[in-house]
Amino acid sequence: MASYNLTVNGEARVVDADPDTPMLYVLRDNLTLKGPKFGCGLAQCGACVIHVDGEAARACVLPIEAVKDRAVTTLEGLGTSAKPSKLQQAFIDEQAAQCGYCANGMIMTSAAFLAKTKNPSESEIRAALADNLCRCGTHQRIVAAVKRAAAA
Repeated sequence: MASYNLTVNGEARVVDADPDTPMLYVLRDNLTLKGPKFGCGLAQCGACVIHVDGEAARACVLPIEAVKDRAVTTLEGLGTSAKPSKLQQAFIDEQAAQCGYCANGMIMTSAAFLAKTKNPSESEIRAALADNLCRCGTHQRIVAAVKRAAAA
């Protein structure tokens, strides 16, 4: 067990954990952040996506040791229910979530993608989200939400 100084959503946080503890567990269990979800535990579905120094990362397989001295952002760090980010608002406006389980990964992956790609085409959006799974079939609305946010 070690003590880790983390920066999560712009706040300094201290967590005691084993070096190989996945960030998903640290965020959900130690810091009570519920944006990242446990989907597969194998970095295959994308429900757990967070940003580490602005890059999308799968929190279910990312050990806490790998994020020390780096900035971590979760869904909660993008906006609030009172003041959602443009991307979060676009997901709301497009009704891009049915069950909502994949929403964290879709939004976090899209946010990292849009930070690098201004005015993406539909095929670029689809390619960026190809590794995020949605079982409800709301991909059309998700793509529309990303297009809306890119245009905003």
